[in-house]
Amino acid sequence: MNNEDTKVRVALGYTLNLGNFQSLRIDLEVSDNKREGENTNDAFERVYKFVEDKLADKVKEASAEVEAK
Repeated sequence: MNNEDTKVRVALGYTLNLGNFQSLRIDLEVSDNKREGENTNDAFERVYKFVEDKLADKVKEASAEVEAK
């Protein structure tokens, strides 16, 4: 099996409570190929960290927008 055949996919989500029985759901999913010199676990950890960091950024942005209103 070569690197082009090995893919990892990570999907994470977060539900932000807006109050008054309203919420905002943020979902992010990324799929990527295993890179040269990487094993599958390394590829998963790389993609997971990327998704986790991006989701945290988007949650912070959304929270700031909600608080500004």
